[in-house]
Amino acid sequence: MAAAVDLRRRAVAEGLGTALLLATVIGSGIMGDKLAGGNVAVALLANTLATGAGLVALILTFGPISGAHFNPAVTLADASQGGLPWREVPVYLAAQIAGAFVGVGIANFMFDKPIFFASTHERSGVAQMVSEFVATFGLLAVIWGCARRRTGAVPFAVGAYITAAYWFTSSTSFANPAVTLARAASDTFAGIRPMDVPGFVFAQLLGAAAATATFRWLIPALPTVAERVVDPRRSKEAP
Repeated sequence: MAAAVDLRRRAVAEGLGTALLLATVIGSGIMGDKLAGGNVAVALLANTLATGAGLVALILTFGPISGAHFNPAVTLADASQGGLPWREVPVYLAAQIAGAFVGVGIANFMFDKPIFFASTHERSGVAQMVSEFVATFGLLAVIWGCARRRTGAVPFAVGAYITAAYWFTSSTSFANPAVTLARAASDTFAGIRPMDVPGFVFAQLLGAAAATATFRWLIPALPTVAERVVDPRRSKEAP
């Protein structure tokens, strides 16, 4: 019973964290687009800074409770190395996806838009898929690399990487299947057409798997640090 209660608490933390992350991504995209006066670079900069800062704050907040994955690719990679029991993975994934849609709905509502409306923002083509592979590969590389020696730096490293990846990838670095699915439900600056979602998700999962395999080779002891993903205090959380 204690384990079940603990898992419920962690699932709620994953759902809340992912909801706040999506509210940040969509809300800052709408606000940036509204205030930029048609300047896409300024709108993207606003979206980028808000997302990067939000990630740092949310990982620091929820990391000690659930690990602050907020991302199915991170959860699957962590489970593959023994950091999370496979029986808990479906609960994490469900919480992340549900939280993502809640966050999108809240952001849309806050800006007086339909709670959910399909995006028409095209993000297709091989270049976009490669971008998502690279973005997610880099995200997992940062997490695995920092979790080994500098666990306290992970929240800041993740926020900094995503901030950079918004600009060096043509896809603006979704790097998260739950985020990708939910952003299809907002026809705003940060949206993505539903038909473009499967390609993004496939590239993201492939990138996460490739990064995990690479770092398992680079760091043979990788499974010994898997329980620290994303926050090293997760295994020491208070009752």
